[in-house]
Amino acid sequence: MKLTQRKNNTSWFILAMVLLLAVFVSACGGGNATDNGSQGAGGEEEPPVETPADQPDAANLLEAIKASGQLRVGTSADYPPYEFHAIVDGKDTIIGFDIEIIKEVAKDLGVELALTDMGFDGLLTALQSGNIDMVISGMTPTPERAEAVDFSDVYYVAIQKVIVRAEDKATYTTVESLAGKKVGAQLGAIQEGIVTDQMPQSELRALSKLPDLVLDLKSGNVEALVVEEPVANAYIAANPELVLADIQLEQDEAGSAIAMPKGSAELVEAVNATLKRLADEGKIAQFVTDATNAMENKAE
Repeated sequence: MKLTQRKNNTSWFILAMVLLLAVFVSACGGGNATDNGSQGAGGEEEPPVETPADQPDAANLLEAIKASGQLRVGTSADYPPYEFHAIVDGKDTIIGFDIEIIKEVAKDLGVELALTDMGFDGLLTALQSGNIDMVISGMTPTPERAEAVDFSDVYYVAIQKVIVRAEDKATYTTVESLAGKKVGAQLGAIQEGIVTDQMPQSELRALSKLPDLVLDLKSGNVEALVVEEPVANAYIAANPELVLADIQLEQDEAGSAIAMPKGSAELVEAVNATLKRLADEGKIAQFVTDATNAMENKAE
């Protein structure tokens, strides 16, 4: 009997405390609530969401470049004589005829040039993400690339060649002679597609850096490399154990152009104006000659 009464008294006490607590919480919460729900149940204001600064619109990129006073350009500096590293006045410097061309573009825009060296296969990604303003790297304006970026006029057209070891020059004389063999090409470059399309019986080895492919050729990891003629001549000058093969490739005279973000019409127009001036003045041909000589001097 006493035990039952004790249980009932305890139950009423617990119920009363629960009701009292509910009233207390309701009073505290109601005073801090807002109509728009910007505060939580505890009455603490949520921190504002920070929006990152937007990249300049492609249509206004020319204006943004001039306002910043800097032209950010991406390149893959392993493609002599287009762009490569050399010691100039005791400092490691990127030189080449692409570099001379883009210097003129920056000069005509009235801004400083800021070069970024990266793997060729990452250049267009960096451009599309807004990390750089344009790309100059012996890049062919293929239809596939043109879907994602805008291109300048073509400023240089080169012939595609095949490099082999001097001891194998008589062995590899046709595309068919490389059937079943490893052929190297730069990852993401037009030469990668040439090996795939024109040498379907060969095994493609694609790497980001040409010097690595040259080492592969010299060590026997690949039997041949596909590169543009001036680049081939530059590497042969630096590596006398390599030669041009007599292999004839189908040539696509698409040439090289400067890549810019899609929709940057004003910037493309400004770049084309510089390229036309350089061509009319005969400077592009001179830049090619000077860069080739600089590569040969580096090899000596």
